[in-house]
Amino acid sequence: MSIEDDAVPPRKPRVFKADDITEDVDFTTDDIPAGGAVTTRRQEAAARRLTVADINRGFRFGGILFSAMAALASIAAGLWFTRFVSVALERQDWVGWVAFGLMVVIGLALLGIVLRELLGFRRLARLARLRSLVRATIANPDAASERKAVSALLAHYRGRPDLAWGLARVKDHSGDVLEKGELLRLSDRELLHPIDREARKVILASAKRVATVTALSPIMWIAMGFVLVENIRMFRAIAALYGGRPGLLGALRLARNVVGHIVATGGIAMTDDLLGQFVGQDVLRRLSRRLGEGAFNGALTSRLGVVAVEVIRPLPYLDAEPLRVREIFNELIRSLRGADKQAEG
Repeated sequence: MSIEDDAVPPRKPRVFKADDITEDVDFTTDDIPAGGAVTTRRQEAAARRLTVADINRGFRFGGILFSAMAALASIAAGLWFTRFVSVALERQDWVGWVAFGLMVVIGLALLGIVLRELLGFRRLARLARLRSLVRATIANPDAASERKAVSALLAHYRGRPDLAWGLARVKDHSGDVLEKGELLRLSDRELLHPIDREARKVILASAKRVATVTALSPIMWIAMGFVLVENIRMFRAIAALYGGRPGLLGALRLARNVVGHIVATGGIAMTDDLLGQFVGQDVLRRLSRRLGEGAFNGALTSRLGVVAVEVIRPLPYLDAEPLRVREIFNELIRSLRGADKQAEG
């Protein structure tokens, strides 16, 4: 043993967990051997640990290749279209005039689409403001604020021929109602309840179409595309019934709100409810396999339609009977069973 070894004091005992490799041992300067370096356990573990980022480190030549090809294809398509338009417009014969007329039609159509989308967003925003006003009135009941909310509701549905009877009744009885909350209940019963019935018909028709196409489509992707398009069309129809009339982008925004509402309030309940209906009624056993898949997709469409009504409806359900998925689902099942019996016969 040398003199230098005797000069280094022995390391003091430390307490650590045997299975914890990230335990950092606190060495002091007295514990450092002369001319040596100390590597803690955490540093050693970090040096030994290999992550996915380390494995995938480097240039992704495949991504670079496809990005460059997509950019080149976009430039080529743009140049081809620009050259085609310029050549067609430079001609002084009928080809040039026809191309010019078609370009004008395209521009007007694009302008109409943009204006329609902007008007759709404006209608949805107005309906959202009406919903906020009604909910604030319900939270803090007051006669003046209630009459203001009902006046805004009457102005929103003014000019609707299908609601002429309900509008007249609300106007006639608005001065007779004295109890708080009853005027909103009257509006819910006379104005929104007829719209609820029409919305129920729209939801049921969409659910039947989704179920039928799912049962008859031989390709899954065709059925999925039809389900997506049909649900967007259903959202637009429901919003139009309640005074929204959105465009395509407005319908997509409404679909996002519907999905968010389901996830936030009833996503698990929706799944349990649908599975309970399938197990309780033994639909999958009584129907064929394809009709069972159609029934499930139709039930999902019914659920989305009912939630869309709850999201877009300017008044909460006060006096009108709320739409129920179970009732729409039962009617859908009866129609599918009838179709199945006719197919067997």
